[in-house]
Amino acid sequence: MKFTINGKAYDQDVPEDMPLLWALRDTFGLVGTKFGCGIAQCGACTVHVDGTPVRACITPVGAVEGEAVTTIEGIGQTKEGKALQAAWLEVDVMQCGYCQAGQIMTAAALLKETPKPTDADIDVAMDGNLCRCATYTRIRAAIKKAAGVALADTREA
Repeated sequence: MKFTINGKAYDQDVPEDMPLLWALRDTFGLVGTKFGCGIAQCGACTVHVDGTPVRACITPVGAVEGEAVTTIEGIGQTKEGKALQAAWLEVDVMQCGYCQAGQIMTAAALLKETPKPTDADIDVAMDGNLCRCATYTRIRAAIKKAAGVALADTREA
């Protein structure tokens, strides 16, 4: 099967029904994408396939053959990803950090589609990305910082 992962072409023999998550981690050595729930409910395994966020735990590699896959290891090559990674550190979002790769991947897709998101935009985009440490207010602040949106500009009354 042929893949492009983080801009690099691969030709790898993997079973078509293998979940993309396990191919990324076990075959390609890209361990930044995490296993959370295995049923696409938590968002820890979020990657981009041709710019669209997908849950890698339920996506078979056969469904993405020939597509461009971007993981947390490659998202910093994009304008949105670079800004988000810097904002995540500046705002000190992480506690345990386990879900943060999926959070950043989902946020990067949001900023690509909506460069100046409102609170409502963020809520809709980030819905389904769970953080067991409950750093949601810091995640929102980091997304706004990366977007250049002042916190007071979109705060709901």
